[in-house]
Amino acid sequence: MTTPIHNTIDSEVKSNDVVLFMKGTADMPMCGFSGRSVQILQHLGVPFKDINVLASDEMRQGIKDYTNWPTIPQLYVKGEFVGGADIMMEMFQSGELKQLLADKGLA
Repeated sequence: MTTPIHNTIDSEVKSNDVVLFMKGTADMPMCGFSGRSVQILQHLGVPFKDINVLASDEMRQGIKDYTNWPTIPQLYVKGEFVGGADIMMEMFQSGELKQLLADKGLA
């Protein structure tokens, strides 16, 4: 069953090349994992849309339900769920994240 928040999330994921659902904003992350995720994306020089899940309980729970992934932040590239902060960090360190962005025409 799709809900209005599911539709909103789906629209954001599909209409932006890179989306980071996070606690806080890129300018003011509200947790260390979100802050680290922003730093990784900024270091790679890729523009991204940040969505503050703390702005609404509906969004905070909705994004977890959308991916069936329990933690935030969550990164999407070209409509595909990439992972959370730990996965982003591992992919960044191994060069996989840069390669993924390049493969998608974003780096």
